[in-house]
Amino acid sequence: MHLLIVGWLTLRPLDVPWVSPANLHPLDGIRAALALGPREATVHIGEGTLLLAPLGVLLPLVGGRLQVSLLGSLVRTVAVAALLSLGIELVQTGVPGQVVDVDSLLLNPLGVAVAHLAVVPAARAWLRRKSHDPEVPPEGRQPTDPPENAPATDGRPDGGSQGATRTIPRVRIAP
Repeated sequence: MHLLIVGWLTLRPLDVPWVSPANLHPLDGIRAALALGPREATVHIGEGTLLLAPLGVLLPLVGGRLQVSLLGSLVRTVAVAALLSLGIELVQTGVPGQVVDVDSLLLNPLGVAVAHLAVVPAARAWLRRKSHDPEVPPEGRQPTDPPENAPATDGRPDGGSQGATRTIPRVRIAP
């Protein structure tokens, strides 16, 4: 859902009388926004940083693993965000009214990295603690299942064996 919103925001054609030239020099757009004042700089940098930031939490959530290296998870998440940002910028070249800004290739992954570092390690630690809580049964086990160290039974209430295997008298064993 988030990517649909991002696609709609970044790839819809705009009907504008003029467009500014494409920013192909890193940090030039940020410098220009800073020169216009703190409010304009906050809006420009905030838009670039917050656009893909939820992916910093959503991408590791899709993996669903709790025992993962923080650095490995961060690198994978930021790499996916950088490639997605690059894809958006490449597609924007053909959309009327949209201007390519190379600074978004820096700001989008930065927002993803900040969101990842702010939420994911704490969430994984909380989920690991919760999964080791003795009151909560481990995943895959129902509270009515026997404990793991209980003797194996075949499902009968008395726990005994079923006896010898029955045979059909007219069926012979193959030669």
